[in-house]
Amino acid sequence: MIFFIKTTIAVAIILIASELSKKSTTLAAMLLAMPIVLFVSFALIYQQNKDNLHIAKLTHETVLYILPVLPFLYLLSVLLKLGMNFYLSLFLVTLGICLVTYILNYFLTNMN
Repeated sequence: MIFFIKTTIAVAIILIASELSKKSTTLAAMLLAMPIVLFVSFALIYQQNKDNLHIAKLTHETVLYILPVLPFLYLLSVLLKLGMNFYLSLFLVTLGICLVTYILNYFLTNMN
């Protein structure tokens, strides 16, 4: 049941953002930037285990993995404005995010 709720919320936000972007890219961007799915997920995870420390650790790790994404969002915008194919731009940005996340994860797990 929890999986269904999470999926429904995520799909609803994606659909709303998609429709909203037809009228206002600014409002759609604001909706996408809001961590609604993240906070709902935290609430559902908390309801399952009632563990504040688990949520605190999850929140900390989420921040560490959100930070590397931000420059790549800007890069995607730049690539598209330069006329690069959308799917190629998305692929390159995704590849960059994966690479940076892998490197970040490597250093975080090997630091003692």
